[in-house]
Amino acid sequence: MISIITSLLLLICSAFTSTDTVLTRFNTPAGYQQVKAAPGSFGEYLQNLPLKPVGTHTLTYKGAVAATDVFTAAVVDLSVGHEDLQQCADAVMRLRGEYLYRQKRFNEIAFHFESGFKCDYIHYADGYRYHNDRWALKAKKDYSYPTFMRYMTLVFDYAGTLSLDKELKKVKSPDELKTGDIFIKGGSPGHCFIVMDVVENAQHKKQFLLAQSFMPAQNIQVLQYRSPWFSMDVKSEIWYGELIDKAYLKRFEE
Repeated sequence: MISIITSLLLLICSAFTSTDTVLTRFNTPAGYQQVKAAPGSFGEYLQNLPLKPVGTHTLTYKGAVAATDVFTAAVVDLSVGHEDLQQCADAVMRLRGEYLYRQKRFNEIAFHFESGFKCDYIHYADGYRYHNDRWALKAKKDYSYPTFMRYMTLVFDYAGTLSLDKELKKVKSPDELKTGDIFIKGGSPGHCFIVMDVVENAQHKKQFLLAQSFMPAQNIQVLQYRSPWFSMDVKSEIWYGELIDKAYLKRFEE
């Protein structure tokens, strides 16, 4: 009897502690098949991001329910910080930076500021600090995660959609769309969405999940409008939905 009760308790505990991800949370639409991302790729990292429990609201950095919460399909389980910094382009750069950091590809972590200055993680982790578009050696070498997050906060301060848009590579055809691609328009304000997963049918039509942050800084949310699955063929009434178009489709260099 005791062993049965113990087994039931373990089952209940595992149900509460199991991690839901982008890949497991959303059912593939009827007639579509999952487009698997390459092992170790940015796309695979995004598909396996953990999500907060079903029903979690999108919150701002101050803890208030975000104005965009009405479009929430899920909330990515990733910190937003306590300052109004991790907005739309910042969230995309955070995801890219996290992916490269976890793979220890430190030399690839670099983002340009709107001034044109290239802010690379290697310099920062080696103790250099930014001042007036120059590096100055000010600290000890430290490749720890807290230092990585301080580096990302610096990036959030000086980079945005204008600089990120210039860094990304144009996707030539919407048929090439894949997980990890970005719909972006640089500006003040500009905006961007990141593709979190892609499905395809027998006619090679694609649908996809999108995520964003917003102004003021908020949780990274997986979006929905009637459905969490978007298409470039169907107009969406989410804010900045006009950017879900081949004209704004870009990606990071691999």
